[in-house]
Amino acid sequence: MASITSLGIGSGLDLNGLLDQLQTAEEKKLVPIAARQETQQTKISAYGQLQSALSQFQTAADALNDSALYESLSTNVGGSAITATADAEAQPGSYNVTVDTLATRGTLASEGVAAADEAITDADQKLTLNFADGSTQEINIASGSTLEDIRDTINATEDAGVNATIINDGTNFRLALSSSETGADASIADFSFDGAAPFAADTANTLQSGTDAALTVNGIDITSSTNQVEGAIQGVTLNLEEEGDSTVVVEQNTRAVREAVTSFVEAYNGLKDKIGDLTSFNFETGEAGELLGDSTVRAVESSLRGVLGGAVEGELSLLSDIGISHKYDSGLGYSKLEVDQDKLDDAIANNQDALATFFAGDTDEAGMAGQINTAVEQLLSPNGRVEGAISGAETLKASLVEQYTRMEQSIEQTISRYRSQFGQLDGMIAQMNQTSSYLTQQFDALDAQLGRG
Repeated sequence: MASITSLGIGSGLDLNGLLDQLQTAEEKKLVPIAARQETQQTKISAYGQLQSALSQFQTAADALNDSALYESLSTNVGGSAITATADAEAQPGSYNVTVDTLATRGTLASEGVAAADEAITDADQKLTLNFADGSTQEINIASGSTLEDIRDTINATEDAGVNATIINDGTNFRLALSSSETGADASIADFSFDGAAPFAADTANTLQSGTDAALTVNGIDITSSTNQVEGAIQGVTLNLEEEGDSTVVVEQNTRAVREAVTSFVEAYNGLKDKIGDLTSFNFETGEAGELLGDSTVRAVESSLRGVLGGAVEGELSLLSDIGISHKYDSGLGYSKLEVDQDKLDDAIANNQDALATFFAGDTDEAGMAGQINTAVEQLLSPNGRVEGAISGAETLKASLVEQYTRMEQSIEQTISRYRSQFGQLDGMIAQMNQTSSYLTQQFDALDAQLGRG
């Protein structure tokens, strides 16, 4: 709102300053509304943080609600000759693997030509690539092609079977071919042109035939055209890295289960820390958390406390049965989950079926993780407590915005009315001053005529 700059000219009074003071007083009516707007925005942000922490906890619980987690297998490899991965078809077992030969690509170079960028073909012709398994690949070479053009044409041909480069041997330039795939059958063996050959294959000096990989698994000889061997061990992919001996142990993936349980505990404790921050109170400073005393937070804690403290059907029925318990932290003022690692490791290593039943159950909602997911889903659903609290705060904030706007308009109208009244007052006083001045002059003139001056 602009300050008044023309009032008081007629009266000589500081009506402009008075109007500014009245405006400042009126605008104080906006302060509590703005404060309530800020409070609601702070609450919306706080509810969003609570919502995010709940979602993270739900995600961690969902990971434990997957029965496949407890059926997964891992591979432990001893030695550097191979790496290995297992899929759902793998079976537990131990295997000795010896890599005798790695699969290699066949290579072949041409005879040399003087320049790589000068035309060496004088007519269109076909380049025929011959492979060790007896197959061929024909590639059209355009008239006037350089060695670089021939290289580019080969590389642009789909399923050419080779990759082409140019090598300078110090005197001449050679076309160098490398088989696209490893293995003996895929090896490049020779090439030729159907017309006047710009160069020939130097098979006598540069041909290096591709080889199949050779290995043994528990003494059984195996060959493979690639260094990625699938099927030699059921459900296991072997990646051959070098010649040598290795061992492969396929076993239950206890590490994945342990990490999932640990993530679950950490996510819950992260949620509790977030709630602790949002509901904290500092007695020294008087500073309070954004959701101190909030009923939605109490509802969240009550719901989760009921689920985590409850039992499920099975050999393992309580969190404490697998080494997870609540521990009160007097410094924080609330409880968090604590893990007895030895007890948890024992359940993971020796009783994983019961652990799977405890967390995943035989239906999506039967196990502990499923019950947690159901509880959190209810809290976060469109009609749930958290979403309802956010919607309520947003609605109230929108109402306060409208209230603020109406109050601004009311203040504008009040100040406008004051301005009009002050303008009238200024005019009246100015007129009265003029009348007073005129009468004074008249009286002074009369006094002078009567000799009383």
